Amino acid sequence: MRYLLIAGSIAVIIAICAGLYVYGVFQGWHGQPRGPGEITGAAVPSQTIEDRIARINETAQILGEPEDTEILFGDLHVHSTFSTDAFVWALPLLRGEGANPLADACDFARYCSALDFWAATDHAEALTPTRWSQIIDTVQQCAARSDADGIPDVIPFVGFEWTQVGAFPDDHYGHKNVIFRSLDPSEIAARPIAAAGVTVRALRDNAQAMLPPQIAFLDLANRQDYYDFGRFVQDVRDVPLCDETAESGALPRDCYEIAATPGELVARLESQGLDPLIIPHGSAWGFYTPPGTSWNKQLDPAQRPEAFRLIEIFSGHGNSEEYRPWRPVIGDVDNLVCPSPSNDFLPSCWRAGEIIRERCEDEGLSADVCDERAMIARENAAFVGLAGHLTVLGEAPEDWLDSGQCRDCFLPAFNHIPTTSVQAGLATTHFADDGEEFRFRWGFIGSSDTHTARPGIGYKPFERHYMTDAGGAVSQDIAERFLPPDGEAPAQSSPITREELIQTAGFQITELERQASFFTGGGLVAAHVGERSRNGLWSALENRQVYATSGLRQLLWFDMIDADGNAIAGMGANVEQAGDPVFRVRAAGSLRQNPGCPDYAVRGLSPDRLEQLCRGECYNPANERYRITRIEIVRIRPQVADGEPLDGLIEDTWRTLPCDDVGEGCEVVFSDPEFAEAGRDTVYYVRAIQQPSGQVNGDPLRCTYDENGRCIEANPCFGDYRTDMSEDCAVDVEHRAWSSPIYLAHIASDAPGVVVE
Repeated sequence: MRYLLIAGSIAVIIAICAGLYVYGVFQGWHGQPRGPGEITGAAVPSQTIEDRIARINETAQILGEPEDTEILFGDLHVHSTFSTDAFVWALPLLRGEGANPLADACDFARYCSALDFWAATDHAEALTPTRWSQIIDTVQQCAARSDADGIPDVIPFVGFEWTQVGAFPDDHYGHKNVIFRSLDPSEIAARPIAAAGVTVRALRDNAQAMLPPQIAFLDLANRQDYYDFGRFVQDVRDVPLCDETAESGALPRDCYEIAATPGELVARLESQGLDPLIIPHGSAWGFYTPPGTSWNKQLDPAQRPEAFRLIEIFSGHGNSEEYRPWRPVIGDVDNLVCPSPSNDFLPSCWRAGEIIRERCEDEGLSADVCDERAMIARENAAFVGLAGHLTVLGEAPEDWLDSGQCRDCFLPAFNHIPTTSVQAGLATTHFADDGEEFRFRWGFIGSSDTHTARPGIGYKPFERHYMTDAGGAVSQDIAERFLPPDGEAPAQSSPITREELIQTAGFQITELERQASFFTGGGLVAAHVGERSRNGLWSALENRQVYATSGLRQLLWFDMIDADGNAIAGMGANVEQAGDPVFRVRAAGSLRQNPGCPDYAVRGLSPDRLEQLCRGECYNPANERYRITRIEIVRIRPQVADGEPLDGLIEDTWRTLPCDDVGEGCEVVFSDPEFAEAGRDTVYYVRAIQQPSGQVNGDPLRCTYDENGRCIEANPCFGDYRTDMSEDCAVDVEHRAWSSPIYLAHIASDAPGVVVE
């Protein structure tokens, strides 16, 4: 009996210990805080930087550009594993590397992608006071390491992402990066400012839906990574919420600050005496933008539209540029209707009906029954918008063909939303009650939106799982831990209430499997600067003297000129004009790439570090440039009356001009003979289109088409176990550069054009 009691006591103790251990996993007890990592590379040799500058200046001189500016290339949208989603995607069970600390970004930008500048923009919602301090310190160290004989090899910035997601069009404002000019802590926000709503709730209240803690027991060899994620989340929860009634400038540094709207975000930053760049991005991303969302409410003066001087037109998560007349759903939020398909677009809600119809017919049911079930399926899918796929149980990503996608857009965002595209924003006017008109006047940038601390990853089409955000479960079993298993495929739809949808969190809402096939290396921002310095660069960004690229390094100039051919206004300028304007475009293609890495990179990083970060390939330019094949001109005439349809206001493409490029670029001149007669304000920008070259995930769904051009079978380039990690899914695309617009205000006068700013 005595031995039984002892054995029983031991069993109880073991059970208690085991229970405490499991509880500790859920509470983050076993995890360790992740740091920012260590910068290892010394400054890039000054001769390397001088050679880089000389190559650009040589082409500029051939094209006739003056020598008073140079072009710098950078990436203002970079995440490390200080961001929740980046941490999750870095986990080994999701084909991740375990960690991508911020210090990696400094070495990668200098030695792998050879950028001139970059910005740290981790999600504010996951940044504790400690992490914020570490970000500032790491970026300061990067700047100190980068000064080679007085010539900075890279200019780094501190920033954060305000990651707002609304459940419905009326409360959705989208994501915005906040970037500070100085590295002096007194001139940087005391705290990052999180976005109220879905993202905060998901992290502070329901992070287990994103990554169940018991997942650690499926990968014991790497269990510390999963323990560390538990600690990562718990550290955020331990930060007390700030007093929401207090002004930001009066708050302590160690609380968790939240802003519900863009206007409140701007006001809180101004309360601290700050005037950063605030850059919207991902505006047309359909994986989180509720269908029916538009730009109108963000032009309300209460939302401070004048504070947003730049917009990210292209990133590794897709192109947000292009407007189209089709809609994924139509009607208001309480009466959503699934539109019929067209030659240009197949609504996902319509495809939901066809999937149910096909199942119904396979069961041998009558045509009338199948028609009725298809109609109900369309209604159910339309009702829940971006989560319509959840109403079709047992569906597979391939079942959706190319539904929901822009068929004729360049590398579009997944489930592209045309009403929140950049073009739609430029065409929209807010008419205030006092008669004042409000419009966006954006400069264009491209970014990577990397979540692996690799700024500027689009320089070569290689290593899809490291040089894009494509990732996913290593096996079907692991996939089912994150996403519901396929299960049965009933021949009828399953309705979801909006209340159920709001309570749902996790990857299943976002169609992560299909979405991953759309991820690319992303874009870059190019700045025309008067000097290679922090102040020179900031001036160019603030004044919109910038352009975007799809990841390569085209050279682009876009000016309004006078009768003698002299430039009177450049990219981003506001001009008052009475007569017909004349414009000049000069463009040159990006340099072709040599394999491997240049000597300075091989010498600057250890072999292990070079392989870990750069994966054996760096920006390594040859002497030959790709050719620019044509210049496309987009003309937009913003609304002059409330409710004026956008369809006739956006002319894409308005004109196409051939580029006689034999390897050194080209120049084209054009005018608008209709401007004066039309008598309305007009926006002009250009695209320089380059001859085709490789792009990872350039054809994301890899459709098989019938004789009418309709997708009849999809073969997505999955990020998970279904597509081999060695497959880059690279195809040739027409890489491009987008100029920032020139904004012309029509005036009833014969006076010459006046540059307003």
